[in-house]
Order: sequence, then C-alpha cells, then structure tokens
Amino acid sequence: MRKGFDNAKYMSIQSECIRERIAQFGGKLYLEFGGKLFDDFHASRVLPGFEPDSKIRMLATMKDDAEIIIAINAEDIEQNKRRGDLGITYDDDVLRLADAFRSLGLYVGSVVITRYSGQSGAEKFKQRLAALGMKCFLHYSIPGYPSDIAGIVSEEGYGKNDYIETQRPLVVVTAPGPGSGKMATCLSQLYHENKRGIKAGYAKFETFPIWNLPLKHPVNIAYEAATADLDDINMIDPFHLEAYGKTAVNYNRDVEIFPVLRAMMTQIMGECPYKSPTDMGVNMAGFCIYDDEAVREAANMEILRRYYRAAQDVAMHSAPAALLHKNELIVQQAGVTKEICPAINASILKEDETEKPAGAMVLPDGKIVTGKTSSLLGASAALLLNALKNVADIDDSIDLISPETLEPICQLKTKMLGNRNPRLHSDEVLIALAASSFFNPNAKKAMDAIPQLHGCDAHFSVIISSVDEKTYKKLGINVACEPRYEHRTLYHK
Repeated sequence: MRKGFDNAKYMSIQSECIRERIAQFGGKLYLEFGGKLFDDFHASRVLPGFEPDSKIRMLATMKDDAEIIIAINAEDIEQNKRRGDLGITYDDDVLRLADAFRSLGLYVGSVVITRYSGQSGAEKFKQRLAALGMKCFLHYSIPGYPSDIAGIVSEEGYGKNDYIETQRPLVVVTAPGPGSGKMATCLSQLYHENKRGIKAGYAKFETFPIWNLPLKHPVNIAYEAATADLDDINMIDPFHLEAYGKTAVNYNRDVEIFPVLRAMMTQIMGECPYKSPTDMGVNMAGFCIYDDEAVREAANMEILRRYYRAAQDVAMHSAPAALLHKNELIVQQAGVTKEICPAINASILKEDETEKPAGAMVLPDGKIVTGKTSSLLGASAALLLNALKNVADIDDSIDLISPETLEPICQLKTKMLGNRNPRLHSDEVLIALAASSFFNPNAKKAMDAIPQLHGCDAHFSVIISSVDEKTYKKLGINVACEPRYEHRTLYHK
C-alpha cells in the first residue's frame, strides 16, 4: 500500500521529453503509443502512486498540439478479435477509444485499416466509419515485409498506402491491441512526408520494460509475467551497449526489429537518427520512482498474481499449460513465494475450518479478514461485507443487511429467475447494502468505506464466478484464486 512513484513529476517530465523529441525532428513527430492509454492498472499496481489514467491525462495537457490516429489490423476485424479485458471486438474498441479521446478534448484525426487486402469485414467497417463521419485510410499488405527493405520503401510498398493527412505537430498512433500495425503506420507516414518535403520523425512510447531499471528488477520481471502469452523477453539492448558502453533494458521484439527499422529510416530519411532501440523510446517512468523498496514489493505481488492468473486460466482451459510453466519459471527467477500474500494461506485455512469455499483479504492496515460460504452468501460476498465492517469500524456481530432483506432476494433468484445457486454474489450484496443504507446507519457507514478497499489483495480457495471477479476489479481490489472449481462438473458458468 506504500507509495513509491511520483505521478505529478511523471506527467511533467514525460510531456517535456515528448516536446523535446518533436523539436528534434523539426516540428513533426509520429509517436507509436504502446500499452494502454486508458486504465493502465498494471502500471498502477507495480508502480504504486502511478494513476491508471496518467498517460492520457499527460497527452491532454498537449491537446492543442496533438492528434490521434487509431490503427486496426484488417485480419483482426475479419476474425472478430476481442480484447480480453473488455470482451469487445477490436473494431468496436476503435469507436470506444475515439469517444474516450474526444471526451478529454483530444482530436481524433482518422482511423487506418492496416494489412488491408479486400477483406469483407474491413470493407464493412470502413463503410461504418464513413457513416459515422470518421475519416478512414487503407494501408496494404506488402510482400516481403519486413525483410525486403528496397521493396517496402518504394512506390510499390509504402507508396501504395493512403497518405494520412495530419494537421498537428504530435501524431499519436495507437491501437486496440498488439499487432495492429502502429509502427508500420508511422514509417509509411515518414515515407510520404519525406516525398512531400515535410520534416518528420518517429519515436516510441512503451512504459515497460523500464529501460533504466536493472534487467532483473521486479518491475521488469512483472512485465515478462504480464506478457508471458506474447513470449516477450526482457534483455540488455546490445545496440545501446555497443554505441554508448551503457546497459539499458529493452525487449526481444524491439531488439530483433531494430536493424530493419534502422535500414528503413536510413532509406527514407538518408540516415537513422537512432543508434539503438532504446534511443527510440521516450519513457520517463524510471526517473519518477522515489521509493524503490515499495516498488519492488508491489511488483513482486504482481508477479505472484500473474502466476495465479495463469494457473486459473489453465484450469479453466482458456490457456495452454505452457503459459503456466513460463510463469512458474518467472516466479522462481524473482524469488517470489506465496508467503508474501498472507491472504493465500488464510483463505485455505478458512476453507479447511468450514469445509466450504472461503476467501481472505489483506486490509490497508495489514489486518487479515476472511469470508465463508453460507446459505445466503457466497464467499466473495461475505468477504466483502466483513472487510467493509473492519475498515468502517463496525462490530462483527452487527448485520449490515438483515436476513429478512436477503432471503427474498435469494428466493427471487431460484424461484423466479431460474438460478440453481441461491447465494448472493458480490454485486447483488452491494445493491442490497445500498438499499439498506437508507434506513440503516451502519450500512451507510459501510457504503462510505468502500473506497478504502481500493488496492487491497483478496485470495479465494476456489475459482470464483466471473461476476464476483468483475465486481472486485471494479472496486479496485486485486483478486487471485486457487486453480480449482468448487464442484467437479463439466460445465462452469
């Protein structure tokens, strides 16, 4: 819970660094923006003090100079690819992102469909954008990409792509997810700008790995855990070491593509302004850590959470066993054990004691509170109420919601709505608590205490329902589960 990251400093020096890079290239910069612009909860967990919306707020301070291009891969449209965290398709997310940017006063100039080759889904999305009044441009698949430099940097390569007309000094290229063609969009634009005699440059904004932290720093290891499904591997940037005699951390994909990128930029601009992939970056997060011990502790907790997430996904058959094996190696490499989260053993002991699924949570003051399964409440709902009693200083013997209120809701679930499980989920309990707060002062007191649970860690002895997990996440509570179901059935909702 201890802070270790100066968010105000980050927003200040980050925007200053981007402005300096714009000036370096004569007043025009294409900035490839990796990671999440909105709701970067991974960063806020491993860098305590980092606000999840820091990056977009930082861009908002530059809104008069910035415009945004959203890139989406035509194949992702065709395959209805979805964001794992939101459950929506990439094409719907393009529209969501555009609305979110505009709500902050940021100018969304256009959408570019990359790797286009006449896909029907991409054509329909293009028509949909036109109906919504959004400019849409097409970038095509290029034979021999990325190795045939001469073919790529030619009229038959980048030259065939639509030229995206931009108006402002900073052009942020972002996307719904990885593999959307952000870098290729930037380089294609450099090619077209150069043909028109317009000075422009390219840079990259990736928060992780943090280049000026040690290779094996827990923050960088946590990034490997977070991207284990992408096979990202942190490594010392060999080009940076050769050019400057200094170590800097990057990841394998950027290091592997750098010779190609350098050759392309040389072909386009006459010379490459960068000597290493680290040079391309503008990330200043490493300079804003003021309590390294607090950051290390937070990152180690994230490594453990990622391990349990992988174990749960494998148990749910939504991820291959190899993902768990990789996370096991990462946990061992970091020297992390489950003892760093006392909620784990507490939840298992509570299940042993009650012989039913249970949960435990570490409160802001370090106290451990548990929740058990009962006839009216699931373990996650019970744990939530018990945690709120503790942080609101309400005696444990007091019912925040009377059984007379809960029982009709349970009967409604089974008799009217056809649910087999009468016990209330976390969201249902919160609604009942909110209704009770009108006439019950303790319920009102508990409701007011909900924000105090933000950032707490909860662990459950079984895999909880997706409804409960989503409710906890909305409250900002970190959730992990033992990788097993309560019941041995073939189908789990």
